[in-house]
Amino acid sequence: MQALQARSSLQIRRQADRQPHWQPKVWRPSGKREEEIIELCECMIDVTAALFSVSSKDMRKTGRTPFEVSRVRQIAMYVTHVVLGLSMNEVGRGFQRERTTVLHACHLIEDMRDDRDFDRIIAMTERVAAAAFRNHEAA
Repeated sequence: MQALQARSSLQIRRQADRQPHWQPKVWRPSGKREEEIIELCECMIDVTAALFSVSSKDMRKTGRTPFEVSRVRQIAMYVTHVVLGLSMNEVGRGFQRERTTVLHACHLIEDMRDDRDFDRIIAMTERVAAAAFRNHEAA
């Protein structure tokens, strides 16, 4: 029981350390219409593909993809969920993946953030996403 409480408090402290000191005003779909969600995810795919020099066409493929492509897709799904505030179901629909795939990606990326260098990469990706969608208005 104590180990569980210690782990929970450690996770809370880690999350608090990762919270930006500013909360950007980020575009969120009005009414979370399906087309807006898909458009948002498509834009996030393009942004992360450009950041990591991966083909956005490869990121959109269904089925198995090379490790580099799937890792960038996992990062994109994580950032879409965490920064842009879409639910895992919505991210799954936007990325044409199952909700459990998004859940796995979010857990994996969160665990990998224990590595300081990887955490910097994810933090940079979060800042780029927040800046890219800060002033975007819903159609």
